[in-house]
Amino acid sequence: MKIIERKNYLNRLIRLKDTPDIKIITGLRRSGKSELVRAYMELIRTNEDTNIIYVDFADLKFDDLKTYKELYNFCEGQYIDGKTNVIVVDEVQMCEKFELAINSLYNSRKYDIYITGSNAFLLSSDLSTLFTGRFIEIPVYPFSFAEYCEYYGYDSNTANVLDSYVMSGGLSGAYVYSEKEDQASYIKDVYTTIIKRDLVNKYGIKEEALLDSLTDYMMDNISNLTSASKISNVFKQNKVETNHITIGNYMKYLCSAFMFYKVKRYDIRGKKYLETSDKYYLSDLGFRYAMLGTRNMDYGRAYENIVALELLRRGYEIYVGKLYQKEIDFVAMKQNEKLYIQVSDNISDSDTLERELSPLRAIKDAYPKILIANTKHDDYDIEGIKVLDLTNWLMR
Repeated sequence: MKIIERKNYLNRLIRLKDTPDIKIITGLRRSGKSELVRAYMELIRTNEDTNIIYVDFADLKFDDLKTYKELYNFCEGQYIDGKTNVIVVDEVQMCEKFELAINSLYNSRKYDIYITGSNAFLLSSDLSTLFTGRFIEIPVYPFSFAEYCEYYGYDSNTANVLDSYVMSGGLSGAYVYSEKEDQASYIKDVYTTIIKRDLVNKYGIKEEALLDSLTDYMMDNISNLTSASKISNVFKQNKVETNHITIGNYMKYLCSAFMFYKVKRYDIRGKKYLETSDKYYLSDLGFRYAMLGTRNMDYGRAYENIVALELLRRGYEIYVGKLYQKEIDFVAMKQNEKLYIQVSDNISDSDTLERELSPLRAIKDAYPKILIANTKHDDYDIEGIKVLDLTNWLMR
């Protein structure tokens, strides 16, 4: 399998080196967490003053360390005085009560600690409970469009490259297969592992068929406003017995496993967050097309999903903007930066262009306003609103 250097993640790990926090690398299964830590170890191994203590619980070589005391004793036994001691534990959840060992090693103040684990057992929502010390979460996403192009040697001028990415997704393990059928089979296997092995086992879910139906529905409705109550009502109309509480819990589980990302609504005028309908974006579009095929194909919603994930990769917090009766696809915030973004497939039609520009024109503050569309042209400007080509924006 071809390996590419994921520079943004590596650079962040390098920036965090020697900081006192426990570095916790999270993300979807098969998104590249293990490859990332291996690449990071190769980078820092060249420093003779660094002692790397590495444990990979997916390797039988470390099978004897699967209790917290054994893990703790192993790391302590590998410590070298006078050097920077870096602990890297991959698939940490396979060690019983791993948090006791990690917290104790952290409290000794002798180690620079990095851990990865299965998303079902190392959830963002669980981290503050598991780790009493300081930690920093480093989310890892499937390959971006730019990484997809780097892997295959494509550029922005390659014919149909964006639509190819929409269908193939960013799970790079699927790229080793030349046939679409085999790629889809690989992606389905990842899906089954997340849904069946992870979520069903962790939460003791009895209604597996309901969870499958919910996942299909959410995949089919990416980029649409929805809620647990709405989905529950749709299911009841189709003679599926459930309630909004169960649906809400299952939606939360899917988000905690990084299958979907929930994006709340933000009232631009009132500057407050709204508690009604939200949008749910799929972690990787490859799942949608492997599981559902091309039914209800809507490139506009697919492109919006891609932009949502790209903004998250670039470190933005994102919200769905509401201004009076108008909707802005994204309010993207990072420190003192704020962007208003609309996403569209084709704006060559004047009516479509006006529909996309209208919500941005209604915003009266001075923050940048951007329309990202499949223009296939260089950037240009309409009344202070930047119009950017989607492929070029993703490649930056």
